[in-house]
Amino acid sequence: MSTNNLKSCKRKKFLHGHGRQSSFIDDLGLDILVYEILIRLPAKGVGRSKCVCKEWLSVLSTRHFAMMHCRHISTSYNQKFIAIDSRLCSVFPLSCEDSGPLLNSRILLPFEAPWNKVNILTSFEGLLCVCFRNTGKLVIWNPLTRAFKEVSSSNSRGLYKPKSDAIGLYVDKTDDYKLLHIKRRRGRMWVHVYSSMFDSWHKITFANKLRCWRGKPIWSNGTFCKGVLYFLVNCFIENKGVMLFGFDVESERFRLKTFPRFPHAYYDGNLVVFIKSFMCLLLMGFLIGRLICGGWKVKVG
Repeated sequence: MSTNNLKSCKRKKFLHGHGRQSSFIDDLGLDILVYEILIRLPAKGVGRSKCVCKEWLSVLSTRHFAMMHCRHISTSYNQKFIAIDSRLCSVFPLSCEDSGPLLNSRILLPFEAPWNKVNILTSFEGLLCVCFRNTGKLVIWNPLTRAFKEVSSSNSRGLYKPKSDAIGLYVDKTDDYKLLHIKRRRGRMWVHVYSSMFDSWHKITFANKLRCWRGKPIWSNGTFCKGVLYFLVNCFIENKGVMLFGFDVESERFRLKTFPRFPHAYYDGNLVVFIKSFMCLLLMGFLIGRLICGGWKVKVG
């Protein structure tokens, strides 16, 4: 046997094993390979992996893998924030460990709208809900792929009014990414839900039965945690203080959540999800010229 043939034989034994022995990749199993290894790759790496074989192409092209990959890359060690300061907006990485200067990358806004009229309202698993201030239209945007979808319809659904409306992004058990829009006009309120899977809106008919929605409450945008979309509601005009509402995404019903009363009329607060099953309510208010802060752990599930 020649030297070249001997080297070729050794290389094949190293790559494929000996005789009937399975390879290391075969021993892992497709599920472990995909959902423990390939899911950790950046987007370009996933694209290259689709060229390995037809089986990988089929699995990596599914909606389920795309959703799981999006959730993984949006974990705490890979968080980013976007600053829209021109048609080329800036993307900054977030790191609690690195105190050095932030190195930003630049991406081009994919939609035809004046950059100074674009507001980012909320985010969820890498998706952004964007509003155009000059038209009120809502857009769901994926900055990673630059894909976007205008969700406003011809019958005025999906038209956002600042300081009056509230929105929230979430995903249901069918992996359908949805947008909830709370709309208030002339003392009346409506709630509609947009489905990205069916590209359509439907109305939540029972929403107006809630008495506390009357008047002029101030609603925060939604924070999603374990199947519930949470909203902070400040009813300082009705002297009801701050309330916490949860929208169950499966039953599509609102429920009032209880927490220690925060009596100060004017507040600024947020719901913060630290991990998928741990959420805190942070509030600040003013009392006789002094800033008062409060924080509570919210029981979810």
